Amino acid sequence: MKKFLSLVLSLAMTATLLAGCGSAPAASGSAPAASGSAVNLKIATTGNEKHQSTIAAQAFADKIAELSGGQITATVYPNSQLGSEREAVEGVQLGSLEMTVVTSDGALPNFVPETQVLSIPYMFETKDEAYYVLDNFLQDELEPKFEAQGIKHLAFCELGFRNFTNNKKEIKSAADLSGLSIRVQEATIWFALADSLNFIATPIAFNELYTALQQGTVDGQENPITSIATSAFDEVQKYMCMDNHTYGAESIIMNLNLYNGLTAEQQGWVDEASAYARDYQRETVSSMEAEYLQQIKDSGVIVCEDPDIQSFKDATADLYTRDDVAALVDPALTEAVMAAVKESHN
Repeated sequence: MKKFLSLVLSLAMTATLLAGCGSAPAASGSAPAASGSAVNLKIATTGNEKHQSTIAAQAFADKIAELSGGQITATVYPNSQLGSEREAVEGVQLGSLEMTVVTSDGALPNFVPETQVLSIPYMFETKDEAYYVLDNFLQDELEPKFEAQGIKHLAFCELGFRNFTNNKKEIKSAADLSGLSIRVQEATIWFALADSLNFIATPIAFNELYTALQQGTVDGQENPITSIATSAFDEVQKYMCMDNHTYGAESIIMNLNLYNGLTAEQQGWVDEASAYARDYQRETVSSMEAEYLQQIKDSGVIVCEDPDIQSFKDATADLYTRDDVAALVDPALTEAVMAAVKESHN
């Protein structure tokens, strides 16, 4: 009888433990898979409410709520409320943050070095070339590399062609950059670009850049027209050179475990909302550029709209084959992008 009672007690305790395991909270970054379960997303951006990243994030938030009938909702946190770009990507990777929209070749190469192929200068002459390469080649090419880092790359949207500004002198050719201190993103290829063009590269967080320019910590910076205008850099800069050295993309990313934990229907909504945000944001940002360029001119900035682009191309022609750059981005990938650019014209 004692043995029987002991067996009954043991079975009861085991059942209790199993029941407790079944009610344990889901792992960080996971999501309810049952149809009809509510999913709440936080999306971090470092830009202000008018910044390209925030426009994309809000477009996604609006569309996902519409597609899911409110089953999936998203709240956008701009102005670095949830940390720097690197901190946001780390949060997505770890699952403490569901989503972020970040510069594709900014902090992201710390996790997927190949994204820095977009920092190779003067590969794209038009936005159509860039869109083709991003959507028809790099999205698929880089997908497994993102997933290996626990990240779901949903879409590339737009930052825009990047241009130099400074407070010292007008830039008309590559030689004019010599000796200037320019804020760049903290990534090897940007340092290589500085070396090729003989300027002093100074990494500064984007949300600290206005003050750095205002106080003269650096002479200048490089960003797309929209970023320069919406961040009011034209208030603290005197000259701009429209050399379009790189096309800046932004990446909409989500925690991979979260994405994989969604039902097929929910994943479909996320995919569709991402594609919508990409297309809407690109169109919106492009439509604003002429107005923002005029704003920059009206603020007193002297704009060189027709610099000697060939001088910049000549100075940076072998940048992608340098040992420090090739260690991060296989030259074969750069050449594949160049081939895709040519393919875009067929």
